[in-house]
Amino acid sequence: MTPKTVPRKSWFALVVLLAGLFIALLDATIVNVALPSIRDSLNTGEATLSWIVSGYALSFGIALIPAGRIGDKYGHKWVFITGVALFTIASVACGFAANDIQIIVWRVVQGLAGGIFAPAVGSFIQLLFSGRARGRAFAILGAVVGFSSALGLITGGLLIQAFGEAEGWRWIFFVNLPIGLATVVAAIIVLPAHEDKLARNATLDWFGVVLLAGGLTAVLVPLIEGQQEDWPIWTWLSLAGGLVLLFLFALWELRVERREKSPLVPPHLYRHASFAAGTILALVYFAGFVSIFFTLSILWQVGLGHTPLEAGLVSLPFALGTIVGSTQSSRLAARLGRTVLLIGSGAMAVSLVVVWLIFDVVPGHELTAWMLLAPTLIGGIGNGLFLAPNIQFIIASVDAKDAGAGSGVINTMQRVGTAVGVAVIGTILFGTLSISGTPPTPTDVADAFGNSAAWAMAMSALLTVVAFGLVFTLPRKTAGLYDVPVVTE
Repeated sequence: MTPKTVPRKSWFALVVLLAGLFIALLDATIVNVALPSIRDSLNTGEATLSWIVSGYALSFGIALIPAGRIGDKYGHKWVFITGVALFTIASVACGFAANDIQIIVWRVVQGLAGGIFAPAVGSFIQLLFSGRARGRAFAILGAVVGFSSALGLITGGLLIQAFGEAEGWRWIFFVNLPIGLATVVAAIIVLPAHEDKLARNATLDWFGVVLLAGGLTAVLVPLIEGQQEDWPIWTWLSLAGGLVLLFLFALWELRVERREKSPLVPPHLYRHASFAAGTILALVYFAGFVSIFFTLSILWQVGLGHTPLEAGLVSLPFALGTIVGSTQSSRLAARLGRTVLLIGSGAMAVSLVVVWLIFDVVPGHELTAWMLLAPTLIGGIGNGLFLAPNIQFIIASVDAKDAGAGSGVINTMQRVGTAVGVAVIGTILFGTLSISGTPPTPTDVADAFGNSAAWAMAMSALLTVVAFGLVFTLPRKTAGLYDVPVVTE
């Protein structure tokens, strides 16, 4: 099939699918600039801010693999529609949240819903397109990913500026209502119901889902709550219990595979050294890069007293750089192979090291957005070069029949990395915060947050340096055989 023979309805379907993905990815970034406003409006603690980001990412990641399997078994159309509908309901509920518990719960439901419908986007692209048209469709998907990230940072600031910092944050969730409703209606009309039936008899490893979700949650809870609670004994018991559950999950997956059933995470994938290292790369890279928006938002608003819009603008060069890098990544990957990932991750590492040095050397009250313009722009370009092609290189060493399963695992590891990264960075940011002065002056507050941001950025930079080293474990070239769905933030 060539682009000329693709039915027009397939392109309409792509628009509907990307509209759903757009609001899921928009909510991954738009909320960052609203965190201080949510804290003040609901009178929450610092841990709640980490939960708002990490809870969304973790539930999103946990849902990805089982949702993809359910779509294969029962049809992706109604899985997509159900996920978008639930996401829309959860968005409205977030907007009406009256306390920290409500917003955390509904953010987790939001992430779960996003993870439910996101796999259907890549699956439908595989079903509706082939050849050049499929490559073009995935390229459009990549552009939407970059665009949604950039728009989220600015949209959040504009909405809060327009409706006021006290209640304006609610509109970052209400904005999903018209888009979500339109997407559901359009999906019912446009998306085809007849799909590939090869996996209709597949089984879902529900016990594996429970073990994985329980283990990750048990690890994440103390990472977020530990610093605020002064690390009581239950936090260490939770960490230990989470590691035990993850170990049991690995044993269970081996058992499921030996019985020739469908494990949630196929253990045989990890017989390939490049894939095993690639999963660590996915986790470490996303833990490093996504957490910088958390740090910048808290520093710029709470520490330096800027508006949410100004906080969005300070991150805009990174988002715009990501769009630029993404548009060139596929072409450069075809020419340079793994080198494009080295350039991308290297630029990210250098960028964050420079930002860390700026925070470490310049007193907080003297920081300006202009100081971060060049390094964040360079980091964004590097991020764009890395994001689009990295999954293809990670799964290049596995068999073609395992490409879909491998892609699902990597996408999940990216979400887990986001959740863990924000939890760890939040602990460092607030755990190193020490404000002098009685009462403290704005300069005292700015300098204290500048110092804490330097520690947090040092960890983000370290993670990206480790990610740069892990890129060397990937194959130098890919065979270009796999068109795999990529869901990035």
